[in-house]
Amino acid sequence: MAKVFKKTSGNGGLTLYLGKRDYVDHMNKVDTVDGVVKLNPADFADRKVYVQLACAFRYGSDDLDVMGLCFRKDIWIQHVQIYPESHKPALSPMHETLLKKAGDDSVPFSFEIPTNLPCSVSLQPGPDDKGKACGVDFEVKTYLAKDRCDPDEKIEKKDTARLIIRKVQFAPSKVGAGPKSEICKSFMMSDKPVHLEISMEKDLYFHGETIPIKVKINNESNKTVKNIKITVDQTTDIVLYSADKYTKAVLVKDFGETVESGSTYENTLSITPLLADNKEKRGLALDGRLKDEDTNLASSNMLGQTVEKEVLGILVSYKIKVNLMVAGGGLLGGLTSSDVTAELPLLLMHPKPEAE
Repeated sequence: MAKVFKKTSGNGGLTLYLGKRDYVDHMNKVDTVDGVVKLNPADFADRKVYVQLACAFRYGSDDLDVMGLCFRKDIWIQHVQIYPESHKPALSPMHETLLKKAGDDSVPFSFEIPTNLPCSVSLQPGPDDKGKACGVDFEVKTYLAKDRCDPDEKIEKKDTARLIIRKVQFAPSKVGAGPKSEICKSFMMSDKPVHLEISMEKDLYFHGETIPIKVKINNESNKTVKNIKITVDQTTDIVLYSADKYTKAVLVKDFGETVESGSTYENTLSITPLLADNKEKRGLALDGRLKDEDTNLASSNMLGQTVEKEVLGILVSYKIKVNLMVAGGGLLGGLTSSDVTAELPLLLMHPKPEAE
């Protein structure tokens, strides 16, 4: 194991150890969260030690919490008591490695993440936004308390150690056939239409991978195709607390091609949607962040058959639009211009690491 992640509480009595921060959703199961807490019980008194795993949706900054409003909603939460010991998981190879690293007075714990929970997503903050980003996150927390869930008991920050983890999905090993779309549009003052057909070789592409789109145009009309524009839209559906759904373009590219009346066009046009080109767009969905490290556009969600949409927090999807600007000739050409648009769905994900 190359790296161990650890966090010590302010009082020095608790040190939380994890062997990884990313836990993979395989659709039928999610990687088990195996960790260890090193205990120094000198000042525990009559308090117990608990470990909690929570999946929560954050929709505001903590510094806005001035009127008793909670800007964090728990989607799923689970606790185990590790001191005095009541939770005894079967030891995994990860546990054994961490126990050696942590040394004496260390106690293992395990959590099973349900398959119906969302993946980690963060919404890109604006240039002036402060505090933690809105989105869905998972947090492992160990803390001292007299009771597991007494709402009246105040848990001091110095008696707590926490680490953010991510639930992630990788692209399936088998990629599906590419989608295809076609449209035939007629115009005023033209007897014949414009045919547009677009297609892709596969239905799923990796972040940063070039996406070739095959474009066929048969312009039977008496008008001219003045430009071909390709747009990639990201749709973010926040399903947890409202029916808030919005779409933002993550790529807009003009190809400046013309197709004269009575002629055809066939070509493969390539695009690459990247977060690097969208750093200023507030509210864009990104794959969950750990601290301020660079990330990428959010991956498409792949849902199992039994998933309840309401617990997913944020759903992310993409579509590609190919738009033709069609205009007539003469003085009125610009005034009589029209659009022909066809759309394709796009899955955007990470490949499964070879070490998996």
